[in-house]
Amino acid sequence: MPHRPVLAAVRDLHRHFNGRPALQGVDVDLRAGDVHALLGPNGAGKTTLLRVLTGLAAPTSGTVTILGEDGSGRRSRTMAGRVGLVPSGTRTFYLRISGLENLIFFARLHGLRRREATKRARETLRDVGLGEAADRRVDTYSQGMQRRLAMARALLTRPDVLLVDEATHDLDPEGAEAVRQLTLRAAGDGAAVLWTTQRVEEIRGFAHSVTFLDRGVVRFAGSVTQLIDRAPIGRYVLALRDGVGNPVPARAVSEAVRHLAHVLPAPGADHVLIELRGGAPLGRVIAALAVDGHDVVACRPERSEIEEAFLALTSEGRAS
Repeated sequence: MPHRPVLAAVRDLHRHFNGRPALQGVDVDLRAGDVHALLGPNGAGKTTLLRVLTGLAAPTSGTVTILGEDGSGRRSRTMAGRVGLVPSGTRTFYLRISGLENLIFFARLHGLRRREATKRARETLRDVGLGEAADRRVDTYSQGMQRRLAMARALLTRPDVLLVDEATHDLDPEGAEAVRQLTLRAAGDGAAVLWTTQRVEEIRGFAHSVTFLDRGVVRFAGSVTQLIDRAPIGRYVLALRDGVGNPVPARAVSEAVRHLAHVLPAPGADHVLIELRGGAPLGRVIAALAVDGHDVVACRPERSEIEEAFLALTSEGRAS
């Protein structure tokens, strides 16, 4: 498959606040039709990078390219309309007027005439599932509805680059999934998406590529699969039964797998927690237990592979 075109990029980007580095030598490419996850802990520099990409903050050094043009300075109205932003907060609307009136106002700020602004606002509200709530005051909207409204505002101008900042962190699973589906739809229409998050599990099956940022430094850049490969050998929680259906005590498990895994304090009486030794595959551990007459009836990682990789990369950053 040929590479999709890069619609936005930063190269060797540095940004300082009061002499302190917030971003240090950051490189990121955003490609048409891709969701690029920007992952990292609090204070990593994720929101600062979004502010630079939207023109709200200027880089201290380095380059910003948006749609083939220099994006590091003052933006024209046309350029601003080609970059959509979904901010992390919900208090970014006029709460005492309707969702439709809010979108008409923002469309007019982008230079649309009133008739076109009204038409585009109604279409976009329908697209995000708020058509029936268009004439309701925004202060009657739930948090999930306000996030959809924020997505609608970002999509008003049909942007080529969509920046989404921590859009699901306080939503229930249904609301979070709705926002992710709207984001995937935008990418499917050809937008280059940058999705910032700390919810590490949500990028699996969602993002096409990942940049891991910690204290302003890129610690990893690649695919989700490559990120998972950075995870250290994990720990697994096992539920075991003997030949008559009774739980297997930790001492018996330890004896069966003594050359393959450590047995650690478990989260419950019916479970054991194991940590693999020296790269031993999990399958060999399960086989060794079976030889001793112990059936594994359930097995799960103590933490997901992506969470393990997140913690490992953050630890690397603290040690450097």
